[in-house]
Formats: sequence, C-alpha cells, structure tokens
Amino acid sequence: MIAKLTGVIDNIGLNTIILDVNGVGYILSASSRTLSRIGSKGDTTSLLTHLQVREDDMSLFGFADSQEKDWFQILCKVQGVGARVALSILSILPPEKLPMVIASGDKNAIKQADGVGPKLAVRIITELKDKAGDFLSANDSGADSIIVNAEINKVVANNNINSDAISALINLGYGRADAFSIVSKIVKENGEDIDLSSLIKKSLKELSV
Repeated sequence: MIAKLTGVIDNIGLNTIILDVNGVGYILSASSRTLSRIGSKGDTTSLLTHLQVREDDMSLFGFADSQEKDWFQILCKVQGVGARVALSILSILPPEKLPMVIASGDKNAIKQADGVGPKLAVRIITELKDKAGDFLSANDSGADSIIVNAEINKVVANNNINSDAISALINLGYGRADAFSIVSKIVKENGEDIDLSSLIKKSLKELSV
C-alpha cells in the first residue's frame, strides 16, 4: 500500500499531478484544493495517497492533508459516490466545512459538485449525518470548533424561533449550513430566551463581518 509520496512536481493538470519520485513519474488524481496548495512545476512536495485497485485498473489519489484523505474515504463508502465524485465534492467543499453542510442537510451545497444530482446529494447527507459529529474541528488559527450534528439539532429543537431565524436567513440568500452555524452560535452566546428579531439582527451582523 502506497501511503505517501514525496517528489518533484513534473506537471499539474486540471485534476491530476505527475510527481517525479527518484526518476519514476506517478500520476495522481487530486482535488482542486490540493492542487492549489502543493506548489508549482519543479517544486518538491509530499502527498498522502490512496491506492484504488480494480480488476483492470490501479489509480492513485493524492491529498494535501489527512483530513481531506479521511473525508475522501468516507465519501467513497456512500453508494453512488465514486472516487471522481468524492474529489469533485472536496474541490468545492473543504473538509472543515463538510461536517456543517452534512449535519444541516444542505443538499444544495453538495449539488454544486460535478456528478452530484439531487438524489445523490440527499443520500450523502442521509448516510453521513450521524458521522458528522465525529469531525468537530477547529481551524488553524484556533477558532471555536464547528458546531455540528447533535448540537445543531439541540439548538433548533429547543425553540421554534431558532428555526424561523434559520429560515429567514436562508430566504435572504445565505446557505443553509451558514445559517445553522450562525444561529447556533448566537443562541449559545445570548441564551435560548433571545427574541426572533434580535436573533436575526445579530446573525446578520455576524454574517456581514
């Protein structure tokens, strides 16, 4: 099993990279996120890898970090999501945002990926929603952990005002995942007795920053 490769970038394509490792060129498929982070032709880089073996094909996939590789492997376990679709999803939704998108049921965000239709988007959310809570994480700057899964459901269930605020933000054009995240944050900071008007105003202020 090839778990990691370090070499010189020989060529970067639309969704692939050729990595020269001691004179041997490896072709790896990768998300646009990874391709944008590894450098340019002639640079030395390291990639975590996943080797996919089929009867008539062996394919290598490269990742800039372990979080993206973990999500790639999780997505590939969903029926109808192959390796190419998983990379497409990771190209538009970085791993740190996927837990919130899945936990909030934001199928529109997932549908933006090439190869993902409405039915597949719903299947991804349905099959992975329970796992989203395992991916509580903080960004590199030490910001608060993403609120997902049980925490979101708890906040929304506590008060219909919270659901109304989320709906209002969505109607104003904000993404479902962003609306869930901000409303959850405001309620935690101000208490569950906050009125609808204040909740929406504070949420909009946060979203405008």
